[in-house]
Amino acid sequence: MKKFNTLILEKIDDYILQVTLNRPESLNAINFQMMQDLFELWRDLYSEHNDFRLVVLTGAGKAFCAGADLKERSNMSLEVWQKQRAVLEQAIFSMLDCPIPIFAAVNGPAFGGGLELVLSSDFAYASKTATFAQSEVKIGLIPGALGSQHLPRACGLKRAKELTFTASTFTAVEAFEWDIVNKVCEPDQLMNEVIKTAKIIVENAPLAVKLVKKSLNMSQHLDVKSGFAFEIEAYNRLLPTQDREEGIRAFNEKRKPHFTGK
Repeated sequence: MKKFNTLILEKIDDYILQVTLNRPESLNAINFQMMQDLFELWRDLYSEHNDFRLVVLTGAGKAFCAGADLKERSNMSLEVWQKQRAVLEQAIFSMLDCPIPIFAAVNGPAFGGGLELVLSSDFAYASKTATFAQSEVKIGLIPGALGSQHLPRACGLKRAKELTFTASTFTAVEAFEWDIVNKVCEPDQLMNEVIKTAKIIVENAPLAVKLVKKSLNMSQHLDVKSGFAFEIEAYNRLLPTQDREEGIRAFNEKRKPHFTGK
């Protein structure tokens, strides 16, 4: 696996890749190097993902991600800032295009860009001690990594406005109640619960998981009939696959299927 300066990549089980944001001394704040590393990671997974069927995204140390590295941005010229923004845009779009599921394990604070990474993941579990905030207005900015798009889709427009206008910190339990995370776990059980669910996902047919991820994402952008047309096209692409044949055969033979992604 490729090595990155700010990310740790580890195969933690069959077909499961754990990606750890690794700047614990700064609460895994996103600096320019991390922007570049995330862009390259998601870009590479787009074309070279066959060894993995799911990504677990988490943070090193006590935090998930504290957002942008404001120390790095202190006295930064507007020209450099805009160049870094371009890399961040590419990183977040590449994350959205990742064909395999991205599962966030929120082990601590997820503020600003950290919350946006959670929201850009397919779903998330959080430690009971994790905290969240869409906090950019406190420093004269607005969310810049799809926070203004993903947060209202998760928790509703009025709740998203309240959280973003106030920049208030909220708890893992509140994040669960507001559909921002899917489950709250005891801190020492977070990764166990994440891996348990991850193993269930990677045992399913990988081509089907990839295509249903695309179909579910398209449901947020298309009317029902157009979305159904997309779904049927994806469905038809699975009919000639070996995995579809294996799935039906295994069901009728009352055994566990062995999917190969073909």
